Amino acid sequence: MSELTNYNNCIFGGKNFKMNSNIPTSTKPRVVIIGGGFGGLQLANSISTKKFQVVLIDRNNFHQFQPLFYQVATAGLEPSSISFPFRKIFQGKENVVIRMGVVKEINSKENKILTSIGEIAYDHLIISTGADTNYFGNKEIAANALSMKSISEALNVRNMLFQKLEDAVLQTSERDLKAHLTFVIVGGGPTGVEVAGAIAEMKRFILPKDFPEMDFKAMRIILLEGSPNLLNAMSGVSSEKAKIYLEKMGVEVLTNMVVTDYNGKIARLKDNSEISTRTLIWAAGVKGNVLSGLDENVITPNSRIKVNEFNEVFGYENIYAIGDIACMESKEFPRGHPQMAQPAIQQGKNLAKNLLNKCENKPLKPFKYRDLGSMATVGRNKAVVELPKAKFQGFFAWVLWLVVHLKSILGVRNKFLVLLNWIWNYITYNLSLRLIIKANDEKH
Repeated sequence: MSELTNYNNCIFGGKNFKMNSNIPTSTKPRVVIIGGGFGGLQLANSISTKKFQVVLIDRNNFHQFQPLFYQVATAGLEPSSISFPFRKIFQGKENVVIRMGVVKEINSKENKILTSIGEIAYDHLIISTGADTNYFGNKEIAANALSMKSISEALNVRNMLFQKLEDAVLQTSERDLKAHLTFVIVGGGPTGVEVAGAIAEMKRFILPKDFPEMDFKAMRIILLEGSPNLLNAMSGVSSEKAKIYLEKMGVEVLTNMVVTDYNGKIARLKDNSEISTRTLIWAAGVKGNVLSGLDENVITPNSRIKVNEFNEVFGYENIYAIGDIACMESKEFPRGHPQMAQPAIQQGKNLAKNLLNKCENKPLKPFKYRDLGSMATVGRNKAVVELPKAKFQGFFAWVLWLVVHLKSILGVRNKFLVLLNWIWNYITYNLSLRLIIKANDEKH
């Protein structure tokens, strides 16, 4: 029997649908949320009332705290400390249904989605699929570079980072040794800056102890940014300060430098120069995870979905998009809101209120983004912070960065583990998470 044939005919929301028998039927309006990132999770939490049946579907069974992926990748945190199971979050909420699966297509005419676990009907569909790495069409870079848009990818970066160091010990030629000890990060946004800073601190405080036979003066950390400045979403002051911090830590910061190709050994740049490296981490851009089935006219060139001020997808009455995938154009944000956590969280809250307002025949509230500021950490005691009424750098900015991120992590246990790891690492400079986890078939 096919995985899509196990259905019952039932009445839902006044309409006759083929329903997946594994999802409870309900007379309440069904809100299907695709993606449990910041926006989807906020919406599910805000709307988990008795007025709706909420179905949250995600390819994973856990929420991932993306801002700290780089610390998993550089052996600063355990993956479990920044992940939280959906079923734990929604324990006791009988009207919330969690399903793990991959959404393949949206069938808006029949108000249902086609997934890897069957068809799911909806009254309201919310697309919160987030964004993925954008390689700008370069297939060779995509095949050979490392990215960090999930826990598994962050772990892969950690594996490769330390595998290349282990390989470096075995090199007999100076040329090959330098190639193994050259780490290139592409993209000068918060992720690229934070990764470069974390590797620089490893080079200074940890790696000489782990590999006493190697001279780490030969190790290079190169941060490439295609525009004139780092941290383009922040002010010139913050950008320049981040650059100064990194260069003092030994990072080579090259701006106006675009990578055109990478074959796993050589990174070729737009000015025809080359860098010999076995490790290239790509943090240069993102694109939305668009699902098939929507009108092509609502998809932007960088794969975001056009929505109005109520997060309704243009041309659809009951389909919405929030977070990174949503492009809500305005005078303040002609290309849509920043693809960060806060716009997603705020859109999730506002849409939850509007869905309740629809049920009660109340007017809808247009979304208005409240900019709470932005920040990036460069390393120990070093960060840049920009709040609506203040800009500052250094130790106090770093402390604020720690507090904000710690507060945002789900679960008391996770908060405690992250804080404990940070304290231990701060005191000892040596958190023992530098593990290379091989697949089952790699036995030797």
